[in-house]
Amino acid sequence: MIETVGLTKRYRDRIALADLNLKIERGDVFGFIGPNGAGKSTTIKILATLLRPTAGVARVAGYSVDSATKEIRRAMGYMPDFFGLYDDLTVREYLEFFAAAYKIKGRARMKVIEDVLALVDLAHRSDTQIDALSRGMQQRLSLARVLLHDPQVLLLDEPASGLDPRARVEFREIIKELRKMGKTILISSHILPELADMCTKVGIIEKGRLVASGSVEDVIARAQGERWVHFEVAALTTTAIEDARKLAAGTAGVLAVEDDAKRPGRLRAKLDTSADASAIPTAIIASGLRLTFYEEEHIDLEDAFMRLTQGIVS
Repeated sequence: MIETVGLTKRYRDRIALADLNLKIERGDVFGFIGPNGAGKSTTIKILATLLRPTAGVARVAGYSVDSATKEIRRAMGYMPDFFGLYDDLTVREYLEFFAAAYKIKGRARMKVIEDVLALVDLAHRSDTQIDALSRGMQQRLSLARVLLHDPQVLLLDEPASGLDPRARVEFREIIKELRKMGKTILISSHILPELADMCTKVGIIEKGRLVASGSVEDVIARAQGERWVHFEVAALTTTAIEDARKLAAGTAGVLAVEDDAKRPGRLRAKLDTSADASAIPTAIIASGLRLTFYEEEHIDLEDAFMRLTQGIVS
């Protein structure tokens, strides 16, 4: 549904995007991650046909951004990071205005407005003036507006920016519902734990270049690289810790054993990628030592982002 090949955007001597290759399948929720100035908004604006690329190819729903802007705009809904709302209109008046712009008429217009209001949970605020809505409600109204023409593809640029925790949770649930409806969604955000929860794939961009892309699990695995386990035994004897160290070091698939710098008395072992993580506790318990702690080290999407990027902007 979304594809870019060698997508590049230059502003005189500054490169905003450099040879970007993306492929987002139908029904994917793709989290686009990167520091400010990395090229996320530039990419989204090109896909939304608001910005022309310097080089490369970009397609949305099978249409080229260079030659089929009208077709793309029918198939796509774009929610920018700074959205414009008409404060002196009510929620319903605002949606009626845009539904008319999409040439949705009569009963069909009434029905689609009721449907999107229900989806974003604003039906009870349909007669409220927009300037009386909270920021979270205004964000949901902006999303309702881009859903009026039932687009196949949604481009959401920092949709949760500035929202309080409750509003972010509400917005995340709407995204999950849209995913169930089969929408293809590209969403950029700095709130990485939430992206991990609602996205099927993620891409990390830095200085206009794609650093990593794939499922959340694949990107985390790439960032994690080495496998480590942390363990601790009860100090029942003066040699208990050293005995545990020797047992772990002699276990198949263990590459190194060292003290855990963060927890005195605790050890950590580096494992081969194919090693059985249960081998160390099995060996320790079989020796008669009492295992009091054992955990394989895992990182989350935020950790992966920090490991794969250097904080460089284009």
